[in-house]
Formats: sequence, structure tokens, C-alpha cells
Amino acid sequence: MSLSLIIKWGGQEYTITSLSEEDTVLDLKQSLKGLTGVLPERQKLLGLKMKDHRSCAETGVELMRPYLHEFLTSAYEDYDIVIWSATNMKWIEAKMKELGVSTNANYKITFMLDSAAMITVHTPRRGLIDVKPLGVIWGKFSEYYSKKNTIMFDDIGRNFLMNPQNGLKIRPFMKAHLNRDKDKELLKLTQYLKEIAKLDDFLELNHKHWERYLSKKQGQ
Repeated sequence: MSLSLIIKWGGQEYTITSLSEEDTVLDLKQSLKGLTGVLPERQKLLGLKMKDHRSCAETGVELMRPYLHEFLTSAYEDYDIVIWSATNMKWIEAKMKELGVSTNANYKITFMLDSAAMITVHTPRRGLIDVKPLGVIWGKFSEYYSKKNTIMFDDIGRNFLMNPQNGLKIRPFMKAHLNRDKDKELLKLTQYLKEIAKLDDFLELNHKHWERYLSKKQGQ
């Protein structure tokens, strides 16, 4: 699969289309050298945009996961909803508006966090990675939120590395044009959230087995 990267350097944007999934960071830096003249050892990479050529969908609405609004409408009955993206706030606000999330009359977003709220940690397996520490929220709003009443959804498990007990790794939504009619992930997660909302403490849950938990509850 070919990758298209948009790199910002010196106030200008450069598009690189010659990379593949097999290429390394050094290959990327060599490509950047050809465009900018900056030696690889002097480059710092930050804020890469990646376009996935596996999807024929082009707009945010076309890429929107099925049942998104139904999921958020139902969740809003029992939860405060927070959006946390590893991008910048300007992009988040634009995307939420495009998807109709920030303007939906059936639910409200309590607040949004961007990459500035993330921290970098070192792991033996992956080295330096950026994660989303829920302690940022718990520390600032301790009277409302804690380990007992918080759940985070993400399709990248390492994002809740600091708080694995509160993270639920969802299946990624890929190839939207092919899978839109088959994807029921948010529909099932809607039911899971409704079930666990009855609990006083989420710490007794193992979100890795959320589907098993849901099946058991629905079978009772």
C-alpha cells in the first residue's frame, strides 16, 4: 500500500507519495532531504498527516462510523462525553462540525482534548510513545470523574497505556465504502454502555471481555 504524507516545514507543505508500508523512518528522512535540503540527522518529525488509499471515501461523513449519532445519543443519557484526539484542536473542531457531532441537538460534548494533553512515555517494547493519561481529567475534575466511573474507547490500545483498566480497545473502522453496511461495533457498544451504567464502580470490569459480559447480561 502506498502512503501519502503531508509534511510541514518552514511554513510550507510538502507532499510525499513515494513511500510504502515497508519503508523506514530513514527512508522518509531521505525523501525530506530531497524536498527541503535538510540533512536527516537535523530533522525532527512532528504532525504528520497520513492519507489511507485503501478507502474510496473522501469526506468525513463518508468515513463516519455507522451508528455514531445513535451511540452518542444513548451514551449522553448516562455519561458525560469527552472527545480526545491525537491531533490539534483546530482539526478536531472542524471534524466534529463536519460530522455533525458538535451541533447535534440530541447530545452535547462536555469538552474536547487534543494532542497537547498527551504525554510521552518510554516503554521497553516500543520505546517513546505518546499516550492519553486519564489522570489529566481526574486531577482537574476530581469531584466528577475517577477510575470508578470513566471508560475510554480507542482503536489504538497504547493510548490508554497509563490506565489500562479504564480502556476498551474497539475494532478499527477501515475501508468504509466496503464495511459501512456490515459494521455493528458502535451498536453493540451502545448496549454495553447501557449495561455498565447500572454499576457504581467500573473497576470490577474487564473491558477486554466486554462482548462476553454483554452476551451474559442479555442472556439473563
